[in-house]
Amino acid sequence: MKHLIILLIISLIFSGCYSIYDLNNFIMPDDLDFIRIIEYLDTPEKICEYMMNCFTYDLNYRKTILSPYDLWKVKKGVCGDFATFSNFLADYHSIDSYFTLITFYEIIDGHAITIFEENGVYSYSSNLEYFNINATSIKEIINHFDNCTCY
Repeated sequence: MKHLIILLIISLIFSGCYSIYDLNNFIMPDDLDFIRIIEYLDTPEKICEYMMNCFTYDLNYRKTILSPYDLWKVKKGVCGDFATFSNFLADYHSIDSYFTLITFYEIIDGHAITIFEENGVYSYSSNLEYFNINATSIKEIINHFDNCTCY
């Protein structure tokens, strides 16, 4: 289904991103409104614009695991929920994407991002933002992420 890359992981227990949903267990609901949204969000830009406009980062969901459908219903979540949602949509539209968990050693915390691969270049989303940097490698994405305040 999705490529799964886990970068610099110390422990999920200490990671700040507790909510990592296993998309292999996701069953598409028969909710027509949800399906229409899924059909429409067919590019990384549309996915991230939708998340930016419709979802809110809420630390109260830090230890709650939300499916893409659950996130769509409650409109609140954390980085793992947003990365799961964007990975699900990318997979649905046959866009290569990578759920990437980054752990920060200095603060014993973690963050999940989605890396998209299209036409041989990479872009990524962090929380609700989209970074179309046309990177030529995943390492370039990680370096860009490390140098910005996008978490």
